[in-house]
Order: sequence, then structure tokens, then C-alpha cells
Amino acid sequence: MNEMNVKTDVLLIASVMTIFGVMLIPGEISAEINQITVTPINEKVSLEETITTMNVPLDNKLPWGFVKGEASDVAERYPIIIQFYKGEDPVHFAQVDAKGDGSYEYKFRVRNLDSNTGEFVNVFEGEYTVKIYKVIPNTSDFA
Repeated sequence: MNEMNVKTDVLLIASVMTIFGVMLIPGEISAEINQITVTPINEKVSLEETITTMNVPLDNKLPWGFVKGEASDVAERYPIIIQFYKGEDPVHFAQVDAKGDGSYEYKFRVRNLDSNTGEFVNVFEGEYTVKIYKVIPNTSDFA
């Protein structure tokens, strides 16, 4: 196995372990990683794109959802970009900073109370594609 394949395999395994992406509480709302792509930007950093599918049931009663990633190797001074799509239509974008250990979390409303009617309104409902972008440092043999 050549060094490029080893690097790709390590990045894929690390990404799956560190990104498992979109989670909502409790378990009936689900997320599944569909694809992870690493694209070199220059000799120092690459862009890691993780695409997940988020499913929010129509009968959801919970107000909050979150996207989080565990400690990982994130390039300093680059934010994590999170994009939500319903089909091909963009519905919500966010930008968060990584903590010192490379972990991150973005909390968002899934359900709101309409103050005019007193009724709950689902902000997210059904299936969404979520794209998470991180800038990661290259190893010396990757460039």
C-alpha cells in the first residue's frame, strides 16, 4: 500500500470517528455519514468535506438539534462551515470555531413556539443533506 493510500485511509477513519456529524436528541432522529472527501488546497492544508443525511420525524417534539465533531486535527484559524439542504435547496448555514482540541458543536432550533398563535412550529422536518467543511493540516508526505 503506498503512502497516499495510507494517508487517505487514516483520514477517512479519523473523520468517521471524529465527525459523526448530525445528532439530535433522542435517538429517533437519525444521521448517517454518506461521504467524506479530502481536497488539497496547497502544500500545508486540505479541505475535508463530510456529507451526511439528517432525518427529522414529522412528529418530533424536541426543540434543539446539534452538529458536533470530536477532537481532531483542524488547521488553526479556519472555522468549520455547516450547510443544511432540503433536496437541492439551501435552508440553513452556520460557521463555528473549533475548540483547542479540534472538537466543535453547533446547536440549532428544530422546533419553535409561535408567540402569536401559541402553536409549535417545526423548523426542520423530513430529510436533509448536511455538508460539513473543515480545513485540515496536511502531513509532510501528502502535498
